[in-house]
Amino acid sequence: MIRIFDIFFSFIAIAILSPLLIIVITILRLSGEGEIFYKQKRVGFNGVNFNLLKFCTMLKNSENMGTGTLTIKNDPRVLPFGFFLRKTKINELPQLFNILIGNMSVIGPRPQTEESFSYFPETFKKDLKKMKPGLSGIGSIIFSNEEEILDGANDPINFYKKSIAPYKAELEIWYLGKKNRITTYFFLILFTVLAITGFNKKYLFSIYNDLPKIPEELFKFIIK
Repeated sequence: MIRIFDIFFSFIAIAILSPLLIIVITILRLSGEGEIFYKQKRVGFNGVNFNLLKFCTMLKNSENMGTGTLTIKNDPRVLPFGFFLRKTKINELPQLFNILIGNMSVIGPRPQTEESFSYFPETFKKDLKKMKPGLSGIGSIIFSNEEEILDGANDPINFYKKSIAPYKAELEIWYLGKKNRITTYFFLILFTVLAITGFNKKYLFSIYNDLPKIPEELFKFIIK
């Protein structure tokens, strides 16, 4: 059932957003380094890698610079137009094609690079591979300000490994365990839109009181 909605929503979104996509493609071709799409291997369903699509927002070979595959607030590797694309999440729109062809779902754990996936606790990896990666999901909503969180850490990579990755894994396993996942699927689509507009996440924890408890070191970043 979810696959049917994935196809429907991604097709409709591509059709409606096609004028915006064309504008972004044109600007990217004429600015920055002239690159339009960024392809990166990500861990997919059953652990099979696939090519994730994004609009280019960073310098070429950025994964070999600075904080690697992690991006912090005001990251110097991000191109001028890329800041706008990342702020508005427009850079993620090409993943609608990933959804349409079946690599991803609208809702699910964010697809990780093999390096980032290795940061998840071993006890969760098997279950995380049971889900298709998502354009959004409970982890994406809770950590919609992840770049800001990492920017405030003395050691961003270590903080991600020790605090963010384990809690993200717990959140995604929570979604996997929901008995009525189709209802949660629709609610998380709504909360994704609200998160972009500055939705206070404390209300999400009020609605879903069975969400995993926020670790103490993350509480101040998530609940404001």
